[in-house]
Amino acid sequence: MLRYRQKLVKIRTMGKNSLQALALQSGLAKGSHLFTKAGQQELRAAVMSPAMQWQREQWLQLLEPLNQRLTETMLWLKQQSLADPRIARLRTHPGIGLLTSLCLVHSLEPVTRFRNQRKVVAYAGLEPLERSSAEKIRFLGISKAGSRILRYLVVEAAQVAVRKDEELKRFYQRLAERRGRAKAKIATARKLLIRAYIMLRDEIDYAEFRRRAVAARLVREITKASVPEFVIGQPASAEHRVKVTTTK
Repeated sequence: MLRYRQKLVKIRTMGKNSLQALALQSGLAKGSHLFTKAGQQELRAAVMSPAMQWQREQWLQLLEPLNQRLTETMLWLKQQSLADPRIARLRTHPGIGLLTSLCLVHSLEPVTRFRNQRKVVAYAGLEPLERSSAEKIRFLGISKAGSRILRYLVVEAAQVAVRKDEELKRFYQRLAERRGRAKAKIATARKLLIRAYIMLRDEIDYAEFRRRAVAARLVREITKASVPEFVIGQPASAEHRVKVTTTK
């Protein structure tokens, strides 16, 4: 059903782009307002050649049933998700909506088949590829294996999540300054996918995920503070670190 909806969206996008092009050729620049009631009235009244008029009418006639089918599809998907606690948990995370949660559940379940987070990232095709040599390491983008719909929805969800989750926002901004926005967007989507995997695996919601993350961060800070970085001018050995930690 998700693939069916995605195909409908692609056809509708194609139709809207074609109508925008026809409108611009007729001197009508309305942007997204072209598809409001008033915008469509202006579009129908615009002066066009007979060929352009025919295209305009064909696309307008096609968009109406497409919008109706998309609405019916969303209602059906929403109805199917009401009794699924997995979807309810995922939707507590900022940025993860109905479509993304449905795609995550049906793509990743059963999550027990993934041994670790890296396996999930690889399955979704979001793992970074690299080419190593003696001099340097070159990153070649992501593998793009697996579900294209899953990658698309997770990337879209990540762009919303960075506006509402402070940790993801800081991560995105820090990486965007160093590597650029495109790579930061993919890296943030990767992090969001891992979060969703953990929430599904541990059967927890966003609030519990955040609580565990804060607790783990505090433990790391306490442990780091209790272990000296240098002992008599030399880096502390692993044995000494364990000894210090256990005697505290």
